[in-house]
Amino acid sequence: MNKEEIITIAGAPGSGKSSTAKLVAEKLQFKHFSSGDFMRKIALELGISLNELSQKAEIDDSIDLKIDEEVKKVKEMNKIVIDSRLGFHWIPNSFKIYLDLPLEIAKQRISNDLKVNKLRQESETSSSPEEIYKKINERLLSEKKRYMGFYGIDHTDKKNFDLVIDTNKNNLEQVVDIAVLEYKKWIKEN
Repeated sequence: MNKEEIITIAGAPGSGKSSTAKLVAEKLQFKHFSSGDFMRKIALELGISLNELSQKAEIDDSIDLKIDEEVKKVKEMNKIVIDSRLGFHWIPNSFKIYLDLPLEIAKQRISNDLKVNKLRQESETSSSPEEIYKKINERLLSEKKRYMGFYGIDHTDKKNFDLVIDTNKNNLEQVVDIAVLEYKKWIKEN
């Protein structure tokens, strides 16, 4: 296998994919791309919430195809960190990281992020942690259904990844340090 200087980061909702990807990219002096931000922009353009976009994507293949095409374009770059649920699938020679976090904890993190993240505020309706839990669970089930139907893959199966990090047991700085250290080891091998 020919290794790429590309890191793909996937994970559970609220696990810190975007924050981790940005800081890993910064630390390695790589570029950064977030398919989640790209999806939020699509939702804004359509004037709907992120959950509504996920539901729409269940019957309209063009939404996932648009996101996938964007990730495929980005894979032509080098020295980039891609935060994308399916990046590991589209870029199999990348260093694939999965950030794990129980949804119970994710709901509070997302609730806190809604207070400060402008793009998230514009694309997601602010609500209680219980409502957030319901929405992220619905979105996760929608994604699993779509990705299994389209590509025959489970994007939450940890066997797809080179590294799994529990973001409940490690703070952001630790997660970034682990990711960078393990990436450097991986890139040196063979």
